[in-house]
Amino acid sequence: MIQFFKIIFYQPLLNLLVFIYNFIPGHDLGLAIIILTIIIRLILWPLSRKAVQSQKMLQAIQPKIKALQEKYKNDKEELARAMIEVYRESKVNPFSSFFILLIQLPILIAVYQVFRTGLTQGEMLLYPFITNPGTLNPYFLGFFNLAKPNLALAILTGVFQYWQTKMLTTKLPTNQDSKIPTAKDENILTIMNKQMNFMMPIFTIFIGLTLPSGIMLYWLVGLILTIVQQKVIFKKP
Repeated sequence: MIQFFKIIFYQPLLNLLVFIYNFIPGHDLGLAIIILTIIIRLILWPLSRKAVQSQKMLQAIQPKIKALQEKYKNDKEELARAMIEVYRESKVNPFSSFFILLIQLPILIAVYQVFRTGLTQGEMLLYPFITNPGTLNPYFLGFFNLAKPNLALAILTGVFQYWQTKMLTTKLPTNQDSKIPTAKDENILTIMNKQMNFMMPIFTIFIGLTLPSGIMLYWLVGLILTIVQQKVIFKKP
């Protein structure tokens, strides 16, 4: 399993990063990370686009979901079947956003491994056509050390994580009558949405303070690209 991970994720990312690093004038690792992030996001574009479109549709069908909740408020099984049918007819997968996160997780782990081991342990994993630069210069723009944690970058990434998470949070209709069973469900979902809005950025900052800032740069650029993608898709009628 470990060998499979190295061959499928770690080795291609390591070689692509080194190739970009060798190609960039001045061998700026930060610029190499930005280009690497853009390439990865372009590869994942069809999957992430489908996930965002599904989330947009999920928001659009909330009035239908609310109507079903009121109609079948005393029949949970029928409500579940009706909701599944609405999802099927609308071609919506409520778990699509989690699916894209699961796909990106091994890539993020591989990026972490690339920065953790660098060329010191990964030297023999370079493809024959990739020139070995010996060591990677960890500085971005000549002064920003990507090998060490950086508070400012961690906070900035947390801010963009909040923005991106809030954009994807489903806007649920509210019901003021807490005596109605569906209103309780909506209140719970609303609380969960608010917790997700704040917990993800806090988690991002906390993790960012323990990771090399090169990983956070990758994370930040990925978030910026995701936000742009979401804005484009959500603006489409």
